[in-house]
Amino acid sequence: MENPQNELENIMNQINVYKRQYEIVQQQIDNIQTSLNEVEILEATMNDVQGKNNLNTLVSVGAGSFMEAKIDNTDEIIMNIGAGVVIKKNIDDAKKTTAQQKKELQQSLDKMLAKLEEISQVISQLSPKAEELMMKARTGQQPQMTV
Repeated sequence: MENPQNELENIMNQINVYKRQYEIVQQQIDNIQTSLNEVEILEATMNDVQGKNNLNTLVSVGAGSFMEAKIDNTDEIIMNIGAGVVIKKNIDDAKKTTAQQKKELQQSLDKMLAKLEEISQVISQLSPKAEELMMKARTGQQPQMTV
């Protein structure tokens, strides 16, 4: 039979590892949600400007500053495809690409949410055992064997 103090330490170590994993997964979820929001803004913007000519807009130039700009061509967009590479696409193709990105991000989000739930369940299962061992340690009793 394992020493109750050692068993308690092992369980607390496991809980701490799962809590760190929980925090990491939560950060990944936040990042995915941010990306998903950006894709949704891109979709809305493409829908708003498509087919319009000579649009006047504000362009961010950094540090919360903007300049007025005129967009002459709303039929094409330059999209980042990763690794610092950009390509020019027509709006319809860009919408298809964006829809695919949105689908992939949503799938990743669903997986991360499921992982977060799994981690929560493990922590919930370990916590009562740790509490029981702490109570036993305080009172000097031997923990009961659970099946």
